[in-house]
Amino acid sequence: MKFFPRKLYYKIREVGEIAGVKAHVLRFWETEFPALSPPKGRNGQRVYRPRDIELILEIRKLLYEDGYTIAGARRHMGMSAPASAAKKPARQKGPQPYVHAPEPANTSVMPGSLPLFNIAPDETPLPEKADAAPGTDGNHPASERLKRAQTELENILTLLDRE
Repeated sequence: MKFFPRKLYYKIREVGEIAGVKAHVLRFWETEFPALSPPKGRNGQRVYRPRDIELILEIRKLLYEDGYTIAGARRHMGMSAPASAAKKPARQKGPQPYVHAPEPANTSVMPGSLPLFNIAPDETPLPEKADAAPGTDGNHPASERLKRAQTELENILTLLDRE
């Protein structure tokens, strides 16, 4: 497709209509193709020059019509990879821990209730009955800690009522 400019500068919306791609695609291509870097006007918006539009049309042809990948189109046009597209380290095999995983839930309270006290299992060890299975008849250590926390809360509420 041949482009015949009618103006000196075009807005991103106009360039998207000319090239047949959306604005976010154009912004992405700016990160992948170093030669494509339109200046920004006084209002901070990108202003595309006719030579930028010709480059965009060439990139679109390589990617959409000729079937090149972004890296292949970049090589075909004689551009080097941008700093953000530098070679990434190889991924390790096997399960990887999620870095931003949330902290484990406090297991000392019942599900659906708010934790009143942060009682860790190692703070006050309780003797366990060997003959009872955990969770039956209230003999599970977590339920014992919950009972203790409820008793403490009742004592605190009683003291507050007296004042």
